[in-house]
Amino acid sequence: MTCTVFLELLAREASPVEFEGPLVEARAAGAAPEALAELEAAKLAALRVRTIMRRHARREAELAALFDTAGDLAGLRDHDAVLEAIVRRARRLLNADIAYMTLNDDERGDTYMRVTDGSVSAAFRRLRLPMGAGLGGLVAQTAMPYTSAHYLHDPQFRHRDFIDDAVAEEALVAILGVPMRLGSRVIGVLYAANRSERPFDPEEAVLLGSLAAHAAVAIDNARLLEETRTALEELSAANEVVQARSAAVERAAQAHDRMTALVVRGGGAEDVAAVVTEILGGTLHVLDAEGRSLATSGAPAPLDGDELSGVLAAAYSARAQGRTVRRGDLWIASVSTGDEVLGTLVLRTREEVSDADQRILERAALVTALLMLLRRSVTEAEGRVRGELLDDLLAGRATDTEALKARAHRVNVDLEAPHVVLSARCASPEHRGRAAFWASSHAAVARGLAAARGEEIVLLLPGDRPGDAARRVAKELGASLNAPATVGAAGPVRAPDAIVSAHAEAQRCAEALLALGRTGDGAGATELGFVGLLIGEGRDVGGFLTGALGPVLEYDARRGTTLVRTLEDYFGTGCSLSKTAERLHIHVNTVTQRLDRVARLLGDDWQAPDRTLEIQLALRLHRLRR
Repeated sequence: MTCTVFLELLAREASPVEFEGPLVEARAAGAAPEALAELEAAKLAALRVRTIMRRHARREAELAALFDTAGDLAGLRDHDAVLEAIVRRARRLLNADIAYMTLNDDERGDTYMRVTDGSVSAAFRRLRLPMGAGLGGLVAQTAMPYTSAHYLHDPQFRHRDFIDDAVAEEALVAILGVPMRLGSRVIGVLYAANRSERPFDPEEAVLLGSLAAHAAVAIDNARLLEETRTALEELSAANEVVQARSAAVERAAQAHDRMTALVVRGGGAEDVAAVVTEILGGTLHVLDAEGRSLATSGAPAPLDGDELSGVLAAAYSARAQGRTVRRGDLWIASVSTGDEVLGTLVLRTREEVSDADQRILERAALVTALLMLLRRSVTEAEGRVRGELLDDLLAGRATDTEALKARAHRVNVDLEAPHVVLSARCASPEHRGRAAFWASSHAAVARGLAAARGEEIVLLLPGDRPGDAARRVAKELGASLNAPATVGAAGPVRAPDAIVSAHAEAQRCAEALLALGRTGDGAGATELGFVGLLIGEGRDVGGFLTGALGPVLEYDARRGTTLVRTLEDYFGTGCSLSKTAERLHIHVNTVTQRLDRVARLLGDDWQAPDRTLEIQLALRLHRLRR
């Protein structure tokens, strides 16, 4: 038998026992001692080759496992997943009962249990090891691998009761720990342990150390990736904040530019409201000092009574604080200057209003106050010019007609057109200042003139219907003052020299209205009936007759009837139908039919006491004129 038999055994990876077979056969065959010695030497060489081959195969498998581990770790991005994969792979590679990892805590100066695989003890999973205490603390402190075949009886470590109790509860016997290093810095310790007295050989320590090196890099990469992700999220959040602030600054700049343009070109509160709602959205209400609406912009969302009360209270608070005040979905900013409250801006929106947007609303309130003051200044200046012109006309001081027309033309008044003269009286002296301001503004819009003269406000307005103008001014002025205003009217006048007498007639009409208890009403001499005939400047008898009997007179003239004669006899007999029939020599039914015709012409209330008096006066005047 030759030594080649051992090569065949190596080739088929036979077990160590099978290598004894050729020697047994040679002894049985009676081989010479020299042959047996040669076979023994060949056997020992073959077994050494077998051991080397198995070591290389094992190393090849370990390297492949390390390579796979590196690939797996490189593919992980979550920090916890990386740690769990490292511990799980360490347990499998070393075929250990348990594997675990501790990480160093630089702030507390110790190392703590981070991940375990195969552990059954809760106390063990919560361990924190002081530097230098126990096997793990020693590895973390010295950055050197350590192994113990029987940890609890190993004197080379500084034992702590709480550590030994946790190890005993986990029933660990043999423990191997290797440092996880990044450069010269130890970040933790990787362990493999058995619950039996099976020590770890140096090759296993090297293998676990290689895995720990991969693990340290993977942990650091995961940490860097997490920090990068966090930094990117923070950067993204910061970028969103910057963009939001940039947008807010852009909105504020846009609002500032547009509001500045409004001031330059002399816009109004409605223009400011349009700018605010275009930039901020919602609905903006511009209120005056009394809470009346001056302008509204945006979606229709009116303020109810309860909201308006709350708005006025909030406006006082906003003015005191000098900033915007919120009430539900309303944002209120006070329009004021110095000690004077000019109005309030009320923004209704369901969206949250940022601090920058509140500044826009406050700036809008400031611009609104400025525009109101500018408009008031212009109105007051123009009102003084108009008032001075009307004072001259009422006093008869200006005799140069062309000069008067030139002065009137400069304030857009045409004295050659028909005008009515109005005399307005306020219920309370405290309202006269506001009434004068309203009259000045109204006259400017209507291309007329206005002046305050003692207890009355005089207006000269274009038109030829004094009664209609008086009623309209009484209504609008009363609404503005929230108090009754009584207005007498006269006209129309078509020459400056007729204004004085028309003013006197308008005054008499206003005084007559007050005397008759018609406070808050407006009328001209024509609307006052026989009273107007008495106080009217021109004693317009024809106008009075037309107002009282016009339809009847016209009917008689057109049809040739005698309705006027019937009325005279009817009133002359004390409103008796039978006596009227006797006087006219007609039947009572005919009288009734004629009176029904009168009712259709004059109205069903023609027999009311006031109407009856005026009709009888008109009949007397008509008879006198005949």
